[in-house]
Amino acid sequence: MAKVTGLGGVFFKCDDPKQQKEWYNRHLGIEGYGFEWRHKDNPEKEGMTVFSPFKKETEYFNPSKKDYMFNYIVDNLVELLEQLKQQGVEIVGEMQDSEYGKFGWIMDPEGNKIELWEPKD
Repeated sequence: MAKVTGLGGVFFKCDDPKQQKEWYNRHLGIEGYGFEWRHKDNPEKEGMTVFSPFKKETEYFNPSKKDYMFNYIVDNLVELLEQLKQQGVEIVGEMQDSEYGKFGWIMDPEGNKIELWEPKD
């Protein structure tokens, strides 16, 4: 069974993403795009949890009306999307394959869009 293996990112809408990133850096020490870490079962393998403010006008979170979105790391996106589809979970758009890995999107019961990410090794 495919599943979520970690938190890939936290995305939120704001008026001024650049200013927000600078504030979080200055006051909380969050640098760059997030937090680097190593896998517990394979310390040689690196991972990252992305922290990313988006412009308030972004349509990336659509169809959700919320001002935030979570990104979860998954171990097999194709299989997980098929499982979720069979369980009646709403799939949003088509799976995308990029230089960072595979991405898919679903909606939870309260209308929160969730991004699922299978990183490239």
